[in-house]
Amino acid sequence: MTGKNAKTSAHEKTGAHEKAGAHEKTWAYEDFVEGASLDLGTKLVSAAEIIEFAQEFDAQPMHLDEAAGRASILGGLAASGWHTCAMFMRMLCDAFLLDSTSQGAPGVDQVRWKRPVLAGDILSGSTTVLAKRLSRSKPQLGLVTLRSELFNQRGEGVFELENTVMFLARDAAQGRS
Repeated sequence: MTGKNAKTSAHEKTGAHEKAGAHEKTWAYEDFVEGASLDLGTKLVSAAEIIEFAQEFDAQPMHLDEAAGRASILGGLAASGWHTCAMFMRMLCDAFLLDSTSQGAPGVDQVRWKRPVLAGDILSGSTTVLAKRLSRSKPQLGLVTLRSELFNQRGEGVFELENTVMFLARDAAQGRS
C-alpha cells in the first residue's frame, strides 16, 4: 500500500515473496499503512443463494420468498444481515486475507446493515486501515484496525464493519522471531 488514500488489490500488491518454491504470505503486519484502502472486488447476489442461506440460518419470510420480501419494508427478496456479513467475509478473504499472516480477530467493534441487499444487487467494497500497533505482550503480533464498507450497484452503502485483526509481523511469519 502506498499513499494516504491509495487503493490496491492483492493482485496489484508489490513485494510478494517466494522462497525455495514455497509461497510465503504476501500481506504481513508491515504492509498495512494507516489511511490506505484495499479494494474488495465485486459480488453478484443471487436469489438462490439468499434463499439457501436463509433456509439454513435465518428462515424469516423476507429472506425466503420474493412476494414476502416485497410485502416487507425491505422491498424485495433480501439477504439476511448475517448473510451480508458472510458475503463480506468471502470478499475480504479473496481480496487479501487468505494471502496474509492473519491470526484472526478478537471481535467486531461495530456492524451496521444500512440498506437491504436484494437479489440481483452487485456488491462492491473497500477496507480502510484506521490504525495499527504492535502488541505489547507479543511483539511479533500486530493489531490492525479496519473499517470496511459495502455498496450496491447504485453506490448506496449497505454495510459497515469496524474491527481489529491480528497479523504476524513479517519476521515472525518467516520463522525468524
